[in-house]
Amino acid sequence: MSSSEQTFLQFAKPELDQATIDEVVDCLRSGWLSSGPRVAEFEKLLANYWHAPNVIALNSASAGFHLALKCCGVGQNDEVITSPITFVAALNSIVHVGATPVLVDIDPLTLSLNLDAVEAAITPRTKAIIPVHFAGVPMDLDRLNELAQRYDLRVIEDCTHATGSIYKDRILGSFGDIQVFSFHPDKVITAGEGGCLVTRDEQLAYEVRAQRFHGIDREVLSYGGLGVSAAYDVISPGYKYSMTDIQAAIGIHQLQRLEEFITKREALVVRYNQLLSGWDKLILPVLPSYDCRVSWYIYAPRLNLASTDLTREAFVNKMKEQNIGTGYHFRAAHLYSFYQQRFNFKAGQFPEAEKASSSVFSLPLFSQMSRVDQDRVVEALHKVLD
Repeated sequence: MSSSEQTFLQFAKPELDQATIDEVVDCLRSGWLSSGPRVAEFEKLLANYWHAPNVIALNSASAGFHLALKCCGVGQNDEVITSPITFVAALNSIVHVGATPVLVDIDPLTLSLNLDAVEAAITPRTKAIIPVHFAGVPMDLDRLNELAQRYDLRVIEDCTHATGSIYKDRILGSFGDIQVFSFHPDKVITAGEGGCLVTRDEQLAYEVRAQRFHGIDREVLSYGGLGVSAAYDVISPGYKYSMTDIQAAIGIHQLQRLEEFITKREALVVRYNQLLSGWDKLILPVLPSYDCRVSWYIYAPRLNLASTDLTREAFVNKMKEQNIGTGYHFRAAHLYSFYQQRFNFKAGQFPEAEKASSSVFSLPLFSQMSRVDQDRVVEALHKVLD
């Protein structure tokens, strides 16, 4: 069968079983569609999974970044250090609270923040660091947290890629300051959309819970079905960032299968590495020297631009012609017009990030992916690059 006759292979696809579908149908029939008993159950299950005292479910990870920064008191004249190789949700949230994003270059191998560059960028105006666990690979949290403690900074970990990842025998979310997770459909587990914030800071958790629902200082929804209590106060003008029960109905069953999904992804990554190793057209993902387990949100090799005349954009288009979907993860944020115009970022400022920006891409990776699917991907790579 020629590539034109084959179905298009997406680079990501959620796996939803019948139990999940039944739970959503039951939710719809219950009449309780917004935040209610299923959100409470999902939060409890996540808290048990991470052994965390405070898990706050939200309608997106973007909401988590915004509330984390706001409730940490980050605002005008403050600076937040983060990576240029990331989706713009965290950067946009820095702007939304009135602070200044300070970008630093990345490690050329792991694509995580270069911690020497982080330390050099700290000023008296720095209030927080947002590290990115790129592709689900945990970055060096011991050194990062030591830096944060030394300079009295908050750490808001971007764990949107890393649900289930483990750093030195500790699962991300079970320790540290603040973590933000994503349940977008292309992540390891999904809630259709949505995310959550995890913290051990009780005051921060109280403020985030209030801010996610209009600044109200208590849970106004009675999970027992008794309706809204009039005995509540509005402590600040908050937001409508709450998760719905429909989302939680999906997430509850996805969480039950998280270990299964990670195991399947690990096997696919091992096989990708075996099939693609020793090929000079590609630079394969590199793991750090310290012990970790990766949940593999994406499998993101890089084009070896010294061995191919193709640009990353041309490569992606040619893979699409072979009916293979790929993803951009990511264009360096300092190259976007808004950030250049607003914060005077310039091309050439972060050379390692720009090298990654022009070469990194993600190949199809999802729990239902078969060896036949994977063979199609590798065959397409050879057709395009050879």
